[in-house]
This record gives sequence, structure tokens and C-alpha cells, in this order.
Amino acid sequence: MDTSKNKVLDWIKSLVIALILALFIRTFVVQAYKIPSGSMVPTLLIGDYLLVNKLSFGIKHPIKDGFLYFRELPKRQEVVVFTYPLDKKLDFIKRVIGLPGDTVQIVNKKVYVNGQLLYEPYVQFTDPEVYPREVSPRDNLGPIKVPPGKIFVLGDNRDQSYDSRFWGFVPIEYLKGRALIIYFSWDSEHFKIRLDRLGRLIK
Repeated sequence: MDTSKNKVLDWIKSLVIALILALFIRTFVVQAYKIPSGSMVPTLLIGDYLLVNKLSFGIKHPIKDGFLYFRELPKRQEVVVFTYPLDKKLDFIKRVIGLPGDTVQIVNKKVYVNGQLLYEPYVQFTDPEVYPREVSPRDNLGPIKVPPGKIFVLGDNRDQSYDSRFWGFVPIEYLKGRALIIYFSWDSEHFKIRLDRLGRLIK
């Protein structure tokens, strides 16, 4: 009888430890995300599942936006997950274009950072029309300077992305992590797994 009780207690202890460990990993180390929109096509497709390194920029506060320990800024042109500044219940994923102190300008869809044309092999354009800045900031913007403590982000599907051009900068404390790898991808249109995307590093 005592042996049975001990086995149950051991099982409960193991379960509790596993749950605590899983919660710790999810809170501080790595988290899985699903891509719900096409704003990062062709880099990320709708139905891609990816892992995000939450230790990339430091140790996040477990309850609120911010860092217990801040290690480093993201690198320009890397893909990051962050809290959407206009609705803290949402997470967005975009590419970092401007860092604090950078001057960003968009001229006829081409992006310039600190006066230099940015090489963007990952970008997709779907609309040949070019909007003047008086109509929309989509294709012509700035120059604008990125304030201290903030970053400027854009989607790779440039004509179909809702990003810093429209709603402004992302506070550094809203960063959640660096996108690492696609571990699963589901094509709901054709009802199949995209095998060619499994294990793909996000660049």
C-alpha cells in the first residue's frame, strides 16, 4: 500500500517538475508561434510554425513588457517577434530595418537607411502602383529618425504589410525574441504539409 502511494507521489512530483520546466522554458527561453497572415511572404507563409529564441536580447520580465536583463539590440534586417504597440494582446512578426538613431527613408518603394540604399533580397512587391507620400506612407516615407529606445520594422511582403510605416516605432521593451527556425508548415489550401519548409532557418 505504501509502495503504491509512493509511486503516485513520485508521478505527481515528476508531473509538477515537468510543468514548471515547460513553463520556465516557454517564459524565458523559447516559444512557438504560428504565422496567421501573409505580411512576411515569401520568408514566412501562412501556416508556418516557428520557434523564437526569447533569450536573444536579454531576459524578459515574466509578467509585463520589459527586460529583467537587457543584453543587446537586434541586428538590422533580422526577423523579430514583438508586442504590437497599439494592442498589447497581439504579437507581430516583422523585419528590423531601423535601429535607434538611424534615419530611414522610403523613395518609390526603395528603402534607404542613413542615406544608403538597403539591399533587400527577401522583399516581395505585388502592386506595381507607387503611391505618393500625400496619399499613403506605403511607398514614400520620411526621412524619419528612429528615436532612442525604439526600432523601425517592415514586412517582407512590402505592399501587403501593416507595419511601422503606418503605426510607428516599436519600443525595445516590447521585443519578445528572434525568429529562429520553421519546425512545421501546413498548407491549408491544398491540405498538406510543406515538407520543403521544415527545418528552414529564418533569415
